[in-house]
Amino acid sequence: MPPPPPLSKTRLVCISDTHNQTPKLPRGDVLICAGDFSNQGARGEVRGFVEWVAKAGFERVVVVGGNHDITLDTPFYTQHWPHFHNQSKQSPQECRALLTNSPSITYLQHESAIIKLSSPTGPHTQFSVFGSPYSPAHKLWAFGYEPDAAKVLWDGIPMDADVVVTHTPPAGHCDGQVSTDGRAGCEELRRRLWSVRPMLHICGHIHEGRGVEKVRWRDGIARAPFMEDGVEVWKDPGAGVGNGKQSLVDLTGRGRGRGVGFSTSLETCGGGGGNAGFSGEGKGRLPTERELDGIAKVDSKGARLKNVLDRSYSRAVRDLAQRSSEDRGWDEQDGDIVLEPRISRGEVRQGRRETCIVNAAIMASNWGGAKKFNKPIVVDIDLPVWEE
Repeated sequence: MPPPPPLSKTRLVCISDTHNQTPKLPRGDVLICAGDFSNQGARGEVRGFVEWVAKAGFERVVVVGGNHDITLDTPFYTQHWPHFHNQSKQSPQECRALLTNSPSITYLQHESAIIKLSSPTGPHTQFSVFGSPYSPAHKLWAFGYEPDAAKVLWDGIPMDADVVVTHTPPAGHCDGQVSTDGRAGCEELRRRLWSVRPMLHICGHIHEGRGVEKVRWRDGIARAPFMEDGVEVWKDPGAGVGNGKQSLVDLTGRGRGRGVGFSTSLETCGGGGGNAGFSGEGKGRLPTERELDGIAKVDSKGARLKNVLDRSYSRAVRDLAQRSSEDRGWDEQDGDIVLEPRISRGEVRQGRRETCIVNAAIMASNWGGAKKFNKPIVVDIDLPVWEE
């Protein structure tokens, strides 16, 4: 068996929800945009975005659309264009071509790609990426899907994805729990992330959810909604007015113990590590399989389950479990709580234990309100070097 390839630090600069803003970007190897780079997807807006990122000096730029980039959703725009551009109909084909014809941009519309960095001055690394513009349907915007379509949609994320880029966040992670206008992350996306376990998941859409969480998934077999062993919340080193530091997330082996956002580097392989990364500012430990079995046997009405949740979780994780239960039709008051069947080991990617979830929304305020902005989030991560 050949030895694994060497690893090299690669810098990913993550943005989303710029809404035509063109902030100064930190230097890096790859720029990743998780959608809503425009307000309504007009050709001039798309061109301005392409010109902006072309001047930023990244070797590769990975882009997905968002619900505001309406011309990229051809069926939606064909039906609803008068609502947005009643004076000047845009061409979806021309708008999309501005992205696909750019030599540095990899535009993904619910599809995968292999990114190979080949610059002689770069890290010469590679990774597989899946990108999707979809988000739960909300008002009259593009790339929306109804709840009954979510599972089939997100089952399209391949099991070998190293990086996943979606416009929507998953439920309970970097989604602001529930936004001020009633939006929330997607539960089926969270479930698929549990199976795929990418190293990195980059999203946006819900501006209030901006931030980073390192999620430690349950090993092997698990039961929903208890798919996480713990969550560590990032401390932004660039936070605060007048702070000149970058919003840096160091997931490299060299970053261990440096205190740059997390207490440990990203653990991608099984074995070792324990729960060291989930002390202090973590969101709490979830019940073991044995504890879940005991809960189910002792009290089918859920009183014991509620008691365990109250003792074991912080408010954020309790809310996540409660929302997951409600999404699946569980009802404590009706005595109808039934733990889901075990998820087979074959549905889970082996050798991966953690995923770093990044909501990189640049717009800090709701769209249409007073403009406040966040910094881009810079992620340093070890990726495999590829040979010619």
